[in-house]
Amino acid sequence: MAMTEVRRRLVFYIPGFDPFPPRRYRELYRREGAEQARLSGYELTLLPAPGGGRNAFEIASKMEGVAVSARYEVLPWHDLVRRAMPEGIGASYLQLLRTARVYIGSGALWPLVGLRKGPMIASFYPVAVLLAQLFTALVAGWLTFRLAAGWLPVWLAAGPGLLVVWGILHLCQRLDRRIFAHYLMHDFAYVARLRGAYPADLSARIDEFSAKIRAALTAADVDEVLVIGHSSGVHLGVSALSRLLAEGLPERRAELSFLSLGQAVPMVSFLTDATELRRDLRRLSAQDQIAWIDVTAPSDGCTFALCDPVAVSGVAPPDQRWPLVLSAAFTQTLSPAKRRSLRGRFFRLHFQYLCAFDRLPQRSDAYDFFRITAGPMTLRDRLGGRRPSAGRITRAASKYQSTAP
Repeated sequence: MAMTEVRRRLVFYIPGFDPFPPRRYRELYRREGAEQARLSGYELTLLPAPGGGRNAFEIASKMEGVAVSARYEVLPWHDLVRRAMPEGIGASYLQLLRTARVYIGSGALWPLVGLRKGPMIASFYPVAVLLAQLFTALVAGWLTFRLAAGWLPVWLAAGPGLLVVWGILHLCQRLDRRIFAHYLMHDFAYVARLRGAYPADLSARIDEFSAKIRAALTAADVDEVLVIGHSSGVHLGVSALSRLLAEGLPERRAELSFLSLGQAVPMVSFLTDATELRRDLRRLSAQDQIAWIDVTAPSDGCTFALCDPVAVSGVAPPDQRWPLVLSAAFTQTLSPAKRRSLRGRFFRLHFQYLCAFDRLPQRSDAYDFFRITAGPMTLRDRLGGRRPSAGRITRAASKYQSTAP
């Protein structure tokens, strides 16, 4: 097939479960893109988006001898995330109980554990930390109560004990920006709240994403529309594109591509009521209008690395074509010094797909986020000819495989 030279690209980036506004992704792209350009020897410049807009910016690049311009727009849902993150300490523990009941009670937990241990350790992490914090607070409160009971009436001694319990739990919550226990608990609880079904407000937002992508496909002088989903944003991207396919793509359109990064799709698709997502996975896997490349890394403990999200969910059709599952190969593309600097920083490592790699690969079709978003080749041309990575997992593991509405 003839290759399409890209001179103008529209990029739509769907972030994961993130309460922060889109500007953080602009600054991440600016910083890491400049570093990758320095290492790789190409030109990459960020400019304000025409007409303003807080969620978008322009990219001007020269790679492989071709000048390319791109508009990079973040599709936001941080307002919905904030709404799903209650501030009360008790709310986190209530979410813990409800989430455990959904995953354990439905039987979805054990297939997930058997699929990949990394993300399951990440899911047990907030449970273990929150329970350890509660235990510590209760022990400290009990000791305070016993001490106070020596010189106060019992009913008065309970006051200092309860105050200590509240104080320790409140301090732990304030420190959560460093340990992410409450944050991760909110993330898992959001998925489990409706047992994998989309809340009405999120489904409406996915419709907005789909409409924006459709409008971009027929924009003048656009060679590729690239949709990128990261982390929890992957299954939102799957559903947005599936809705486009269900309506029918415009006959005259730009190339449409989908890049999924660090996906955790099984955390949703394995739940009882995730029928819409499973149906969307099946639809997107069996068409040839949208190239879908899925990139994960085994050293990223927050992703179901090298798991084909369609196949492991048990909904792969006989004519499955996508996704092409590839490894970001952090052990090969990051220097030993860089890997040491990221050791123990699991959250930062989960964002490495969007960052610079300091060990340059020899192959021309290696994963490079900035060549993909600002280079002269479509995603299909750049990565679509590769073979799936060794170690790809395709066995159907989900207990629930229904796609019925």
